[in-house]
This record gives sequence, C-alpha cells and structure tokens, in this order.
Amino acid sequence: MARKYFGTDGVRGLVGEAPITPDFVMRLGYAAGQVLTKARTGAVRPTVLIGKDTRISGYMLEAALEAGFSAAGVDVMLAGPMPTPAVAYLTRALRLSAGVVISASHNPFQDNGIKFFSDQGTKLPDSVELEIEAGLDLPMLCVASEKLGRAKRLDDAQGRYIEFCKSTFPNELDLRGLKIVVDCAHGAAYNIAPHVFHELGAEVIAIGNKPDGFNINAGHGATAPEAMSLAVQAHGADLGIALDGDADRLIMCDATGRLYNGDELLYVMVMDRVSTGPVRGAVGTLMTNMALEVAFKARNIGFARAKVGDRYVLEVMKERGWILGGEGSGHLLCLDKHTTGDGIVSALQVLSALKRSGKSLEECARELVLFPQALVNVRVAPGFDWTRNAAMVSEKEQVERELGDSGRVLIRASGTEPLIRVMVEARNAADADAMARRIADKINGQLAA
Repeated sequence: MARKYFGTDGVRGLVGEAPITPDFVMRLGYAAGQVLTKARTGAVRPTVLIGKDTRISGYMLEAALEAGFSAAGVDVMLAGPMPTPAVAYLTRALRLSAGVVISASHNPFQDNGIKFFSDQGTKLPDSVELEIEAGLDLPMLCVASEKLGRAKRLDDAQGRYIEFCKSTFPNELDLRGLKIVVDCAHGAAYNIAPHVFHELGAEVIAIGNKPDGFNINAGHGATAPEAMSLAVQAHGADLGIALDGDADRLIMCDATGRLYNGDELLYVMVMDRVSTGPVRGAVGTLMTNMALEVAFKARNIGFARAKVGDRYVLEVMKERGWILGGEGSGHLLCLDKHTTGDGIVSALQVLSALKRSGKSLEECARELVLFPQALVNVRVAPGFDWTRNAAMVSEKEQVERELGDSGRVLIRASGTEPLIRVMVEARNAADADAMARRIADKINGQLAA
C-alpha cells in the first residue's frame, strides 16, 4: 500500500498548507497515540518525547502534537530545540515509547515536518507509518478526562545528549591543539555542538549559532558550507564542521577551506576502521561517487548501493550486517555509535581518524579521487516512464558500453518534480558532460517525436 502522507523522512511541507497545519498535526498526534496505546504492554501509559528545531512554526506544531497525544491518553515529554539524532538517542536511553521531531531538516524556515522514532531510536517501519495513516481517516475522539495524557519538560536534555556525543569519541584521545569552526546552521545544534567539541579540548569558533526562528539554514550549514570555509580561512582554523538545521548532516573542510562531502568523509571513516580491524563493507546510495566503490573494491571491502535516502541506507546496512554507510549529502551512519545518522557523532569519528593517524583531513582523503559527475535535468510530462522507451534504453546502454569500468550512468525520475535526472560519471569531466547531454538530447528528441 502506498503511503499518502509519509515520505522518506516523515511528513513534510509548507507551513499553513496541508498537511502541515495545526489541525492535521493534532490528528497526526492522536493517530500515532492510538497506535502506541494499542501496542503497549501492561497498564503502563505510553510516553513520547518531542523535540524540534529552531523554526518559528515549531511552537505551534509542538502544541498541536501535544494536544493530539494527550487526547489519545499518551504522556508527553518536551525537550525543546534538539537535533534529530538527540531525540532518537534520548527516546532509547529513557526507555520511552516513541520520539517525535518537528523539523524540515535542511529546508528553509517556511517548511516544517514531523518525523517519528521507535522506542529503539530507529525510524518507524513502513508498516507502522501505514497504521498511523489509516488512523488519520478515522474520527478524532478523546479519552475520558481521568485518562488524558500529561506533559512536562525534560530537564537537561541538552546536557544528556552532549555527554552521549562525547562518549562516542575514544577515551584515550582528545582534541587539544585543534582550532575548529563549527557552523550550526542557526538550527537545533546551536547550543550543543560547540560545547561537545570544546569539552573535548578543541578551540571552537561557533558560527550559525544565533537562531531567530527565520534564519535556519540561511547562508549557513551543510547546505551552504561556503560560510564555514571562509570562516576557517579567516580565523586560521585547522578544520571546519558544518551541520544542517536538525544536525543529522555533516560537511567538513580543511585548513585551506577545501570542502569534503559525505562520500569523502565515509572513506576516511572506513579507512580508519580498517587500521584497527577488518571491515566487511559499507553502504552508499545510487548517487554515491563511483570512486568510492572502486577504492573499496581495490581493498577487498564490500560496497552496496541503496536507494537515495538515509532510511534506505540503514535498511541495507542491517540486511548486510555492516556498520558504516552514508550519502554524499552528508548523512553518515555508524551503527556501533548510534542508531541513526548524526552529524556531531560523525564529525567525531572523522576527528578520531585524524588524531589516530596523525594526518590532516587532506592527507586522509588524498587517495580517494572523485570521478567528475555531470547532472542534466529534463522536464517531462507527469508520470513519464523513460524505461518504456526502447530508444532511450538503447542510448543508455550504448553510453554504458563506451564507459566500461571507467564510469556509470544513472537515470531516475525526480520524486518531487516532473523531471528526469540524468547523471553520468566518468574519469574525464568533458566525457561525463558530453555523455549526459547526449542522453538528455535523446530524451528530448523522443518527447518531441
């Protein structure tokens, strides 16, 4: 059954337009509360933790969720502004029934969303999301007054999570001697990330740490890492760390301001693990640069591709029993450290690799030379399926034959717009660009015909 409201990362949209409206979010809380109540064991009342990022709409949506859960007889703990992975951790650590995050991640402040975590700190399986969606079609009722849920603030949620993050860094190492720029994207980690790195010994220059409800991700963070890069150069720092609005993405830069994406950071993490023991494999996505696959193959390290989205990366990691994976966008997972992607924890894994090796970030990533990628978008009619067009399939296969083992082709439909995205990787940038445009021209020619 197709999901109606839940996407790859919860329910998301423009605030004030369905489904991100107060009435819908209240009904969503009620429906989720009904599912939790049915699944409970014994007479213990379910309790959920609600965290949010720094968007102005978070206040309104938090109140709506709280009302919905209370009407279903579910107790609520309010954590205030907290990174998405912090809610996942605290839900599991406090033995709660579920965690809820009010965030639209890297989107601008006008957007917002709701995502859920299970009692184990993992994203909900499709079956549970479908059960919640089914409940949205039923009338919203209310339990008897004596059974209404209560709400209270969680004391020292930030402090608890800071200590957890620090615990993922090796006890025998510290960050003394490092000057680090930390860009919090004016988001959920603004009062957390700088403390983590400072308490481990680094000199921290915090930027993007003055949220006003409207500036989340605006010119700062993992989706705008140029601010971090410029700050590193201006302050003579050793490294830069950029998180996104809910702090589950990570982009870094070295002392020269050169940026390192998720593929490169995953490589550094895997190579560090290899230095301390065998690594069976790592998981990327369909968009992961082919250079990573080639580098792992040369070292007899397994590599598998998942669909785009960190939830799908996690699924493949669990299927294979592997502990490392991620996306080029900066979603990185270390399942021996956390149950979900965590920008702060991932940064600490990279920093521990640098400290253990005595090398710079540039030196640790030097052997991975990314293949040039060319991406061309072709606008098509809604519902257009390129795989049913023999001429287009033939053109793709021809380009793949020409590339051989020196590149690859990925053609996929956009999940949000009527576009076909054509991506070609090759060892030569000019070849990648020419081949991507050749396939795009073929698509346009077929559409015109």
